[in-house]
Amino acid sequence: MIVLDTSVLVGAMSGDKRAAPALRRAFERGEWLLVPTLVLYEWLRGPRRTQEVAAFEALFSLEWLLPFTPAEAAVAARLYNSVRGPRGREIDLAIAAHAITHDSVLWTLNPADFADLPGVRLYPTVQSR
Repeated sequence: MIVLDTSVLVGAMSGDKRAAPALRRAFERGEWLLVPTLVLYEWLRGPRRTQEVAAFEALFSLEWLLPFTPAEAAVAARLYNSVRGPRGREIDLAIAAHAITHDSVLWTLNPADFADLPGVRLYPTVQSR
């Protein structure tokens, strides 16, 4: 299972869509791509065009959305208390907590945002430009 960070949605479905081929390959391989509700929040707060929201809704089922439960809250709090400079990183910590809680890898286009978080395994991606 792969937990998606907001950066993947932005990189695949807006702008230059540089991450679209990698996302397409993941779907073709039958990967389980899970989207935390916090990622959905970041994605929807946009700005998003109507066709970008429609593309998200066409690709992702609501059953793939991960709610932020007490289990993720406990892991996120542990992460918050274990890293230097956690303020302003609360949503990233919560997204990382989903990956840890679900024993999944985290797919992000911003690996530096998660590099110092203990227990987070990143999905290996090659970014095309």
